[in-house]
Amino acid sequence: MVDDMPMADDEAIESQGQPRPASLEDALLDGLRRGDEVAFESLIDRHTPAMLRLALFYVPSLAIAEEVVQETWLGVVRGLGSFEGRSSLRTWIFRILINKAKASGVAERRTLPLAAEGDGDAEAPSVDPSRFRGPPRGYWSSPPNYWDELPEDRLLAGETLAVIQRAMESLPAGQQAVFELRDLQQWTSAEVCKALGLSEGNQRVLLHRARTRVRSAIEEYFDAR
Repeated sequence: MVDDMPMADDEAIESQGQPRPASLEDALLDGLRRGDEVAFESLIDRHTPAMLRLALFYVPSLAIAEEVVQETWLGVVRGLGSFEGRSSLRTWIFRILINKAKASGVAERRTLPLAAEGDGDAEAPSVDPSRFRGPPRGYWSSPPNYWDELPEDRLLAGETLAVIQRAMESLPAGQQAVFELRDLQQWTSAEVCKALGLSEGNQRVLLHRARTRVRSAIEEYFDAR
């Protein structure tokens, strides 16, 4: 998980304004426009779990999040005829979700502009300064562990996954949302920026901080064993 990794092919195509290649979602879109119920059910099954998790970043209860998701799917059905394909189908769906979740969050007095989390503590270090020697060069005094040297079954063990889940739940809403879409759903940065209404700079800050906190939790877990 490296912040400055090169753009994926779809992201590069989207950023250059070129048409996206045919994909599974293109096929689903064709089915939806034909009124294919199987295509719609497939789309619901594919995206609802992530939609529900994302809605919970904005609203105070599971019941309200479920209502937001239901309203989103109704909005998709009603707005399908006006979808022009300027973004991917999933980006469009999640943008509807986020707008509805934000509206519900305002009504419930629980919402925060995601960009504020990227700007508000911009000077705060992502890594504890005590981990470095300095000045003048600031070398690691306590370097991070190298997770690629650990067996995969240990990284994917139930206890480790629980540590990751708890670390995610402790993140501010904006960091959770970006981490969910980038690292769990494998969205491109361009898609995340469009769906969440973030600048590229804010998206990178939120993702970096989320990854740092999750990595720190894993590191502390393994160091204690």
